[in-house]
Amino acid sequence: MDRTTDRLAGLTIPLFSLRSARSMGIGEITDLAAAGALARRAGLRLLQLLPIGELAGSETSPYGALSAFGIDPSYIGWASEPDVPAGLLDELRPALDALQASAEVDYAGVRALKGRLLDAAWREFNAHHVARDTPRARDFAAFVRLHGDWLWDLSLFRALKDDRGGAPWWEWPAGLRDREATQLEHAAARLRDAIQRQHYAQWIAHAQWAAARESLRALGVGLMGDLPFMVGRDSADVWSKREEFRHDASVGVPGDQFSEDGQEWGLPPYNWPVMRANGFRWLRSRARYAGLLGDRFRVDHLVGFYRTYSRALDRLRSPAGRLLPGQFDPPTEPEQLAHGEAVLRAMMEGAAENGARVIAEDLGVIPDFVRPSLQRLGIPGYKVLRWEQDHGQFRDPKAYPSVSVACFGTHDTDPVASWWSAMPAWEREAAARAFRAPTASPAWSDGVHEALLDALLGAASGLVLLMWQDVLGTLDRINTPSTVGAHNWTWRMPATLEATLSDAALRPALDRARAAVERAGR
Repeated sequence: MDRTTDRLAGLTIPLFSLRSARSMGIGEITDLAAAGALARRAGLRLLQLLPIGELAGSETSPYGALSAFGIDPSYIGWASEPDVPAGLLDELRPALDALQASAEVDYAGVRALKGRLLDAAWREFNAHHVARDTPRARDFAAFVRLHGDWLWDLSLFRALKDDRGGAPWWEWPAGLRDREATQLEHAAARLRDAIQRQHYAQWIAHAQWAAARESLRALGVGLMGDLPFMVGRDSADVWSKREEFRHDASVGVPGDQFSEDGQEWGLPPYNWPVMRANGFRWLRSRARYAGLLGDRFRVDHLVGFYRTYSRALDRLRSPAGRLLPGQFDPPTEPEQLAHGEAVLRAMMEGAAENGARVIAEDLGVIPDFVRPSLQRLGIPGYKVLRWEQDHGQFRDPKAYPSVSVACFGTHDTDPVASWWSAMPAWEREAAARAFRAPTASPAWSDGVHEALLDALLGAASGLVLLMWQDVLGTLDRINTPSTVGAHNWTWRMPATLEATLSDAALRPALDRARAAVERAGR
C-alpha cells in the first residue's frame, strides 16, 4: 500500500480535532481507528496528523512541544485503561461532560482532567504491578530500557520542570542547569516517583499508538506524521544535548514581500559544525523515532535544513524595535546545497530504519536549487493547487512531478471552499476554466466541489492530501498565521466520529470525494 509507485490519497486532520463518544475534550490515540474508517469511507488510504509532542505550559500550537520525542499524555484515551481506579470516571463526570461538549479544545481543562487520571492510574499500576513485578510491570520496564536514549532525559526534564514551578531550565540552580552528574543523581533519586510517572505515561501512550497502527493497517490506512523544523529553547533536547544547538542566536526568516523585517521565532539554531562532525546523530534519532510512529512524515520548513537564517541575540532588534538583518548558515549556495543534502540523507537513513519515508514542506521562499535537489534525493515536495499558477494561469495538475504531494491547502491556509469564494473574480474565472468548474460564481456548490476534487486528485503527484474541511466543503479553519487567539489550534469536529460516519446529511460529500478518488485511480 505504501510503495513509492502508489497513487495514494489521504486525509489531513489534527489528532486534537478528533471527537469520539469516549474522548475527553480532545482527540485521543484510541480515536485513530475510527478516523481511519472515516477516511476509507471517503476513499482515502492515509491519515496525516500534525505534531503530537507534549506541549509546554499554556502552549496550544503543536509546533511548541517540550521535546522532539514522546507523545503528549493529553492524547491518551483513559476510558478503557485498566489502571484507572473504579469510580474515578464517575467522580469526574461533570468536568468530563463539559469538556466533551465544548466546541473547541479547552487545553487547560483537558490537561487538568488528564493529569488527575494519569496520577491515579500511575498509583494503581505502581502498587499492583511494579511492587509485585507482574508481567505488565516487566513490559513497562522493557519499554523504559528500549527507549532510554530519549525517555530518561524527557522524563527527568519534565520532573525537574514541575519541581521548579515550570521555570525554564536556564533559571534552574547551576548544577541542574548544567547537568552536573552528582546534582542530577540527587535530583533523580528525590524525584524518582515523578520520573517513573512520566515513563508510565509514555508507555501507555506508545502502547495505544502501536494498537492504533495495527487497527489502521487492518483497514488499509497508512499514517503520516509531522516533524517540526526546530525544538524550543526550553526543551528537554536543548537542555540535554546542549552542544547540538547554538545559544547565541535565534532562528527566523529574512524580509520578503509579505514582511519587510522578516520574522524572528525565538528558537535556537542548530550547531551545524558539531552536527556534521557527529554525522547528524540527533537528527538521525529524530527521524528514526518519527519513522517508528508513522509510515512517512512531513519535514516542516524544509529549506531551513539547507540554510538556516538566524540573528545574533545581542543584535536582534534596532533601538526602534525593528528586526535587524541576520545571516544564513551555511553562507554560500554551494555550501547550502551540499549541507542540505547531507542532512536529508541522514534523516532519510534514520527514517528508513523503521521503514518510513520523508516528505518535504518546501513552501514559502525557496531558493531555485532546493527543489531539483529534492527531486534528486527522491523526496516529495508540495504542490498547493491555489499557488501553482502564473498570474492567474493555473498550471495543469497532470504536469506536477510524480514525486510530489498535491493539496488544496495546509493547516495554515483557509479551506478550499473559502478560497474559492474569496478569490478576485478574474482569478476565479481562470480557475473555473482551468479546472472545468461549471460556474465562476463565488457561491460554493456541489458542482464546483466535484470539479476541483477531480482536478486535484487527477494530479500526477503520487500523493494527494485533503483536509477534512476540503472533503466536506466546510469553512472551519485550523490556524491563521501571524494571529494569536483561541481560534488557532482548537478546532474540533462538530460531531463524534461515530455520528459522522452515520450522518445521512454528509453522505453526498463523502460519496463525491470517494467517486473522485476512484476516477483518479487512487
